[in-house]
Amino acid sequence: MNFSCDISFKEKANIFSFEYLKCVLFVFELDDDNYIFTKKIYSKLITTAHSLEDFLDFHGAKKNKEWVFYRELSATIRHLAMACYSQRHILNRFAFYSFEDDHLDTFKLEALDTLKILQESIKLVAPVVLEEARRLKINIPAKRYDPSYFPGISSVQQLDHNIDDFNARDQQRENLTRIASEFLEVVKDFDQYAFYERYDLKKIYELVPKRINEVLVRRYEMLIHNIQSSFDSYVANTKSSSQNIRLEQLRSHFSIVFHMLQVMGSLLHFYERHLHDVGFKDVYKTVSMSISDVIDPDVLLDRAVNFCLFYTWRFLSSGKDLACRILNENMETAVIEVGIPKDRGFHSRPSLLVAKIVQHYGGEVKLVVNKDIFDAASVLDIQWAGGKIKKEAVETVKFKGDLRALNDLKILASVNYGEDHMGKGIPLPKELSYLS
Repeated sequence: MNFSCDISFKEKANIFSFEYLKCVLFVFELDDDNYIFTKKIYSKLITTAHSLEDFLDFHGAKKNKEWVFYRELSATIRHLAMACYSQRHILNRFAFYSFEDDHLDTFKLEALDTLKILQESIKLVAPVVLEEARRLKINIPAKRYDPSYFPGISSVQQLDHNIDDFNARDQQRENLTRIASEFLEVVKDFDQYAFYERYDLKKIYELVPKRINEVLVRRYEMLIHNIQSSFDSYVANTKSSSQNIRLEQLRSHFSIVFHMLQVMGSLLHFYERHLHDVGFKDVYKTVSMSISDVIDPDVLLDRAVNFCLFYTWRFLSSGKDLACRILNENMETAVIEVGIPKDRGFHSRPSLLVAKIVQHYGGEVKLVVNKDIFDAASVLDIQWAGGKIKKEAVETVKFKGDLRALNDLKILASVNYGEDHMGKGIPLPKELSYLS
């Protein structure tokens, strides 16, 4: 099959530039500083810039001195518009999100300020795009788009909520247990990026891209997207009962974190790919510096870290207690009776392994010694229990709670909690490989 045609590269460059430049012209000629772009504007910028960028890449523009800057400008528009699109989505949907904490005024103000900053970046690039198009003798459209072509997404009417679907209760509980556990795993893993005071630029440049980068952010974005998709596919969400209010709150945490990570991923991609100095010289260095003269890298990195990363961690953290409650309400529970670690009892190694199993699943598990109850997720609590066991010569204990954890605790107990009679560690069964 022949994909080529008789139209020249220059003619096609005009065709693929037309709608893109019509959007850029709209941005350039807009003289209302208070006008907030709609999602439709951003969507049009994304699709037209992407189409042009693909066309230019196909013809080798990235390696051509005449066309590389025009190509880089289309990428600039696209990634900034992608960040703005996700940010505008957050602001559009914020009134419909449900959070336990209603004191989110600071976040809303900062979210709007961030959108304005990113929107202003697009407006700064617009005249540069038009100037470069003229240099390349690409036709500038005679007219821009009319503002009426880009209506906002909201209207005066909301459709009635008149569908209430229910899954089988047992299956819904199983799905919620799994989803809440997966969310808690992400929260625990992301906690290494927590910070309480905003970073200065020196610290940000120490973090990006060495420790905080697009690859990392995209991984978390995919994890949250998978959890959200699983929730939407398998969990019923009706309009009544306190349980369903909590489900709406959990879904809100998934959604806002996902879109915050989208904004951050777009900004870091743009910085790492188009602004960050990775040692290129000559043309690529000149192009990168030309873009940096228009788009301040410091501003983008500040928003990526001090807004996106900061609030991603905040919303993950605020969803943690909620996910724990939902998990403990829906998980299957049981009670098992097992022996204690032989010879040395619950000293540091077996206590740590028990706690790690319980923490792995996230559900509540209690260690019961006669009539006393201890938290099996706490190494310290288990060691306190160990003192009582030794003092009272107890030979068996009970674990009560999350069945998933109890099944693994049975396996751990069957191999004397991972120790030989001398107290040295032994290989664990494959079912417990996550403890390694």
